[in-house]
Amino acid sequence: MKPSHLASIALALVLAATAPGAATQELRIGYINSERLLRESAPAKAAQTKLEAEFGRREREITDDAAQIKAAADRLDKDAPTLAEAERNRRQRELVERDRDLQRKRRAFQEDLNQRKNEELANVVERANRVIKKIFDDEKYDLILQDGVVFAGARVDITDKVIRALNADGGAR
Repeated sequence: MKPSHLASIALALVLAATAPGAATQELRIGYINSERLLRESAPAKAAQTKLEAEFGRREREITDDAAQIKAAADRLDKDAPTLAEAERNRRQRELVERDRDLQRKRRAFQEDLNQRKNEELANVVERANRVIKKIFDDEKYDLILQDGVVFAGARVDITDKVIRALNADGGAR
């Protein structure tokens, strides 16, 4: 949220709190630390585990390929003085081609991983938003802020409550 929007919200809250009859009403404000929510909640941890299982094998293959290319480059450096020029050039070309293939694999892997991370993150955020909305409605909050907050006291921080509710939500989607 832009600072100008936050300033507008803060001004509206001050005006509402100082309006006639406002003294008899308590303003309920909550704050959620999204970073903690996405790091500590069970659905976020489950998404991370799922991604590791899904992409772990490919990551290990890329790491193994990189180690093999490095070993082949080291062998070439060691053998280069005794190799015929044609053999040295052939092995150098082979190494360059293998390295290009590895870079392509890395790019494809990173693109696939980023896409899946974004999908899983969107699922977690959607679930968290449903939980936040339920807490907002059930506990009659006037305002719940998320991110973009410079300071929030422990009294208004409801992150733990949202994490507990999200964890209790289990595997429901």
